[in-house]
Amino acid sequence: MLRCHIPPQCGPAPLGRRGLPRATPAALLRCARPRGIVASAAAAQVTAAVATAEGSAGAPGGGERRGLAERLRMGSLLEDGLSYKESFVVRSYEVGINKTATVETIANLLQEVGCNHAQSVGFSTDGFATTMTMRELGLIWVTNRMHIEIYKYPAWGDVVEIETWCQADGRIGTRRDWILKDLANGEVIGRATSKWVMMNQNTRRLQRVSDEVRDEVFIHCPKTPRLAFPEENNGSLKKIPILTDPADHSRLGLVPRRADLDMNQHVNNVTYIGWVLESIPQDIIDTHELQTITLDYRRECQHDDIVDSLTYIEEADEESSNGSPFAALHPEEKRQFLHCLRFAQAGDEINRGRTVWRKLAR
Repeated sequence: MLRCHIPPQCGPAPLGRRGLPRATPAALLRCARPRGIVASAAAAQVTAAVATAEGSAGAPGGGERRGLAERLRMGSLLEDGLSYKESFVVRSYEVGINKTATVETIANLLQEVGCNHAQSVGFSTDGFATTMTMRELGLIWVTNRMHIEIYKYPAWGDVVEIETWCQADGRIGTRRDWILKDLANGEVIGRATSKWVMMNQNTRRLQRVSDEVRDEVFIHCPKTPRLAFPEENNGSLKKIPILTDPADHSRLGLVPRRADLDMNQHVNNVTYIGWVLESIPQDIIDTHELQTITLDYRRECQHDDIVDSLTYIEEADEESSNGSPFAALHPEEKRQFLHCLRFAQAGDEINRGRTVWRKLAR
């Protein structure tokens, strides 16, 4: 669906028989601004994009299809080529009971913009942004840690702008960071960071990032460290302890759906977020909203595994607010939990996590 690139309030263009916007110039832009405000240059840019898209819509081959997607999505590399920025409209099916985007929606958007960034610099669409050397050696990227902080959840119809970049993280992995903004006013509404390691797709064993892969990947990364959380002792650095005591809350017998498997043949990392939230007490869900989630991924989960979700109450500490507007939350307005996902039969740990919740503003 094509939208004009002049914020803040644009609507979809009418669609033709192929699902593409009709080529009639007057129908290409439906903007909530008064007539005459939409710049003619922007209209010409959209007209040219549609004409090119329609010209290649029937062409065979993945390259043509990917080119069409790249022309229609609202994202691009920045001038230095070292980071990527894309905007997304929050859809009706992406909001939850609070009428705002769910944390799973946010996590999926982070994953999407990361993959689109990798595509934009020429990495493969098969296997979540693998390089040529990785494909030759049967190597894939897998998530090791994910940390997300959401300061304000976008609502249905809001437009979220996400910037992302990646860089080296030691000798065995990479890290990817994100900054989320409300496109309407430029307000930072969230930040996230993640660590990724390399795995052999056949043996399922971790593998060191070779010099060949480093040369392919890090040419597109900032030369000096750039962190979404530059503050010392920020929450993304906080370790999660091993959990052995009986859980305060639990949800047992969770089973992966077929739709939970990704192109790397294991349960996608976003699914774990939903499983963690399944054992959160209902009174917390009713009165609070998730502010921070940290997940350490320890083992893969396959389609035939059965999972138990365990939640433990954690005493609130003086965790860094990382400059968020929730720096001075009263203890009664803030709740913290530790989490463990484990295999129901063997008891082996799949994932451990921490969540921080803030009181809902009514």
